[in-house]
Amino acid sequence: MTVARIRGAIAAAWAAGALAAPSLAAQDDAAGAVDSRTPIVVASKPFAESYLLAEAFAQLLEASGYAVDRRPGLGMTELALGALIRGDIDVYPEYTGTGLAAVLGESAAGGSAAVFRRVSEEFEARWGVRWLPPLGFENTYAIAMRRDVADSLDVRTLSGLAAVAQDLAGGFSPDFIGRADGLDGLAAAYGIRFRESRSLLQAVKYQALAEDAVDVIDAYSTDGAISRYDLALLADDRNFFPPYDAAPLVSRKLYADRPGAVLVLTRLAGRIDEEAVQRANERIEVDAAPIPVAARELLADVGMIDAPGDEARSPSASRRTRSTVAALPGYMWTNRADLGRQFGRHLLLVLASLGAAILVALPAGVVLERRRSLAEGTIRLSGLLQTIPGIALLAFMIPLFGIGVAPAVVALFLYSLLPILRNTYTGIIEAAPDAVAAGRALGMTEVQLLGRVRLPLAAPVIMAGVRTAAVINVGTATLAAFIGAGGLGDPIVAGLTLSDPVMILSGAVPSAVLALFVDWGLARAEVAVAPKGVAEGRR
Repeated sequence: MTVARIRGAIAAAWAAGALAAPSLAAQDDAAGAVDSRTPIVVASKPFAESYLLAEAFAQLLEASGYAVDRRPGLGMTELALGALIRGDIDVYPEYTGTGLAAVLGESAAGGSAAVFRRVSEEFEARWGVRWLPPLGFENTYAIAMRRDVADSLDVRTLSGLAAVAQDLAGGFSPDFIGRADGLDGLAAAYGIRFRESRSLLQAVKYQALAEDAVDVIDAYSTDGAISRYDLALLADDRNFFPPYDAAPLVSRKLYADRPGAVLVLTRLAGRIDEEAVQRANERIEVDAAPIPVAARELLADVGMIDAPGDEARSPSASRRTRSTVAALPGYMWTNRADLGRQFGRHLLLVLASLGAAILVALPAGVVLERRRSLAEGTIRLSGLLQTIPGIALLAFMIPLFGIGVAPAVVALFLYSLLPILRNTYTGIIEAAPDAVAAGRALGMTEVQLLGRVRLPLAAPVIMAGVRTAAVINVGTATLAAFIGAGGLGDPIVAGLTLSDPVMILSGAVPSAVLALFVDWGLARAEVAVAPKGVAEGRR
């Protein structure tokens, strides 16, 4: 039996099972009012095809009357799956080979049907999450080289690559490095060891390969960039990579509580073939079509929705042919509604975390002035938090707070503590000694000295700490996109994924403007809170 027939049989069996469960559909219909108000959270991993499929899931659910909350670009496989298991998200597109090798740590034992059956059984038994029937295409890992380099080295297979790899530089996505079906597995199966290996984002790898910065990259077999850069894909002559059938992976909550939504997603079973998804990927990666447009075209191509009009299908590559600066204003105006929402979310993250840090760090600094023996250790501890990379600190928050706004606010709050705490403590203890001595001579108590002398004199220093923390938060908040918190990091991450500088700048420019505005505003506040004599000396 061919792979296509196996996939068709799986899809047919799932569809038949779904249609034979009218009680679940009736239950979902009865809860329709609740479902329409409570969004289904659709997520993706940070590469073009995952964005595409997640958007297709979202549009199909919306066409069926469900509200949808999109969480694109969630870190690596472990982050997305962990969010699904905890119920922070409801569905995201995954690949059976990734589930088998990267999650279960097993090698392929049989073809597509066997791998699908294995991951289905294990994921449900271990975590209660369900694989819906495959969409109809396989997107396997592939090792790619520039065609001229492969020809000059006479490399056609992975075995051939092993003989020359020690002289080559590789560029690989973070999700590929360290996986059993990734770089480590290739080393074990083929003996492939490169002169150096770099961690690169998916779209950046192609650019690095085209610019001869690296010699070999990992690719996905359905990537539109393969044809764009005319790359050579090396044959997996030892059948190392397992089947990678794309399928929706859904949470226990969605499967149990919303069978109607599951039925909607199941309608995609076996409908999307490799040619259709390659065309859609090429629309995104080569033509620079917006992901929602490409997803709608894909759904129309496979007969799931009405075909979009000519305007929606019009080429979107015009901004590829113009300079980034020239294309940016038009792009931002066209996407002003999305950018406005992202700006609002970004501002929320900054204000919530900064406000919480002020409420904690300012009183703590006052207390430390009275307990100076504890000051050095406390400030060092808060400084230690600054040494943790932003993305790592965000990842640490996920097991405690899930994904979304909460972990982002907590991480940004921790980053804000040091400047405010240190400046509060320093400002109070270094407040003009002569003024403090004069107050004591007049009989003022320590509380009166703190409220009437020390804090007023320390106010500009404290405000400088708040100003520093705020500017740091504006920049660091862009990383919150990796954990589904939204904000101006969303277009930056998507732009990096798609190698789209216009999209990157559509998030980076407003973020920079916000940082400048916040810095200017707090600089004015720093002068305003200073006592009259101090303020005049600062002008």
